[in-house]
Amino acid sequence: MSSTRWLWRWRSSPLRRREDVAEAWIILVVWVVVVIGGAVAGLVTARSAEREFAAQRLHRHPVRAVLVSDAPHGVTGHWPTEGRVQARVRWTAPDGASRSGLTLVDGGLKAGAGVAAWQDDRGRLLLTPPTGRTEGHAEAAFFAAAAALAVAAPVFGAGAVARARLDRRRMAHWDQEWNLVGRRRGPKTG
Repeated sequence: MSSTRWLWRWRSSPLRRREDVAEAWIILVVWVVVVIGGAVAGLVTARSAEREFAAQRLHRHPVRAVLVSDAPHGVTGHWPTEGRVQARVRWTAPDGASRSGLTLVDGGLKAGAGVAAWQDDRGRLLLTPPTGRTEGHAEAAFFAAAAALAVAAPVFGAGAVARARLDRRRMAHWDQEWNLVGRRRGPKTG
């Protein structure tokens, strides 16, 4: 028995229709695209995210800053900041110049208090520290899964729509054939 015949045993069936062959190919193409396309999208996304997080760790540096004014109590802003608030600080940039800007600090601190801040290679103040290695791996894995799902969902959807249309065509053909058989057998009883 050849491998082709074993793989497609039902191809020679007298009950096989064109819709059956089309459905088999649709299923095969959907799974190949989902598996290969999802894997490629996931790997590319994960590597891209890992590179971005590594670049953050490379180009973001901690700097000692001093509060210019009192930091307000409580959370202000439109997103949760874990009890931190925006406040103006002053720090020394890599070129030695004194700069000031806004960053997140613990609420309730008084002017003149020392705080940790983050700056980039050009001395610009950043609101957040770089993403850590462990957190970066977890986020990259999440992004990879989301990218794979973004590839798989529309492909599965298109496959389901195509298979539903094939089912409708099969049912229409069966109705036509039953109507032909019914005419040959005589009028319906009951």
